[in-house]
Amino acid sequence: MKVCVLLSGGMDSVTVLYEAMRTHEVLACLTFDYGSKHNHCEIPFARMHAERQGILHHTVALDFMDQLFKSDLLRSGGAIPDGHYAATSMQQTVVPFRNGILLAVAAGYAESIGASGVVIAAHAGDHAIYPDCREPFMRAMGEAIEQGTYAHIQLLRPFIRMDKASIASRGAELGVDFSETWSCYKGGKIHCGICGTCVERREAFVLAGLADPTVYEQSPTLPQFP
Repeated sequence: MKVCVLLSGGMDSVTVLYEAMRTHEVLACLTFDYGSKHNHCEIPFARMHAERQGILHHTVALDFMDQLFKSDLLRSGGAIPDGHYAATSMQQTVVPFRNGILLAVAAGYAESIGASGVVIAAHAGDHAIYPDCREPFMRAMGEAIEQGTYAHIQLLRPFIRMDKASIASRGAELGVDFSETWSCYKGGKIHCGICGTCVERREAFVLAGLADPTVYEQSPTLPQFP
């Protein structure tokens, strides 16, 4: 199948790119600059991985999300909370209906370039706080995309039932260099090590039994699952 991959530059999306390349023809990758505090850290990695594989890459500016939406993940929002990724405080980082918007753009683009599928790396670890990463939403969005396109574009979510540790393991099998990915929501020069996404990243490598190549500002004891 000819597909378009949503590629943020994080662990999950980079892994799903290499997964998609095994079984599909990847025509292009889309990265979205929607005003998050860490977009400037992720995007270079997304571009690098796509270009390294000779795949067309576009960065799509969605400035209106930072201007109009309320979320601490956005530059216009408050401070990024520290703690476990599944903690209630991490709901502050939810960007309302983000995946719905990104997938709508990707579906239109996919049909425009002759692709028949869109690949997203949503996974089970996101389910606790992100309603637009859960399978009921993905199933409904997939149906809407299929019904709303002449090409009946398929929404592919190969990691939807996998956790972060499983994705780390799969990425290692595929030869992904995770030092060339970004997770930290704070968007500093290096990963902070204590925000929710850094905790999730650190925990994933521990649970997968893999060496973590990431440089962190801090590496305290991992907080327990809430």
